[in-house]
Amino acid sequence: MPPTTVLTIAAVCFRNSAGEILTVRKRGTSKFMLVGGKLEPGEAASAAAVREVREEVGLVLSAEVLELLDTFDSDAANETDTRIDSTVFLAPLPAGAVPVAAAEIAELAWLDPATAPGREDLAPLLRDHVVPRLV
Repeated sequence: MPPTTVLTIAAVCFRNSAGEILTVRKRGTSKFMLVGGKLEPGEAASAAAVREVREEVGLVLSAEVLELLDTFDSDAANETDTRIDSTVFLAPLPAGAVPVAAAEIAELAWLDPATAPGREDLAPLLRDHVVPRLV
């Protein structure tokens, strides 16, 4: 059995006024996940979160608006034999801003947390850890 790879990531959970969670699906994948990605060498989780949000959905945040939800260990959504060590933040949507799919993002979708448990198209981090903390 090959050794398990561990990726260190930061992710951001945005909720709209209806309580839905912003999710993204990367090109060539089938799982929806939170906005976020891998930390660069020496990069703080909060800085990675701000950078990934700007790159993936075009929203400009400052690290000061991020609120730590928690850290989680989970299976990766799209890589086999891979786990993720994630830092997940909550953040308000910037006033008047509309997220737009950019970079490697193929699709945006708002997720009703009540429908998450039965869905097979959600990343394990989102389905097993984040949603249960928010309902």
